[in-house]
Amino acid sequence: MAKERKLTGWHALAIFGGCFAVIISVNLVLAYSAVKTFPGLEVKNSYVASQEFDVRRAEQEALGWNVYAEAKGGLLILSIKDDQGKPVQAGSLDAVLGRATHVQDDRTPDFAFDGRAYVARETLAPGNWNIRMKATSLDGVPFEQRVVLHVES
Repeated sequence: MAKERKLTGWHALAIFGGCFAVIISVNLVLAYSAVKTFPGLEVKNSYVASQEFDVRRAEQEALGWNVYAEAKGGLLILSIKDDQGKPVQAGSLDAVLGRATHVQDDRTPDFAFDGRAYVARETLAPGNWNIRMKATSLDGVPFEQRVVLHVES
């Protein structure tokens, strides 16, 4: 004959405590992973950056540049066009290609201007990618933009 087991207060406390321990452990692991992959620091001094923001934005908008990205045939194509739709060659271009969620896939494409757009050899896995570009116009006006690129499978 099987012995009958009773649920006592100590058993309930152990079950309750075990459930909370699992929840707290999972939260700690997720918080650690979030901070490890993105510390949240965009600029060293946010007050100083905010003082210059409106001026930089007005200069950048005055350029009238529109930026588009596409990936096809093993090429990453970054098109910069002026407000009349003509291709723009920047004075300088630095770009970081990566995923929005982590930095382990970040890389710096070697863009070359072909007369119509900036082209780099990159084979991208399907999904969402970000191009964080910093460029300057030929007359030295800085231009920064994050270009979202969706690659189909």
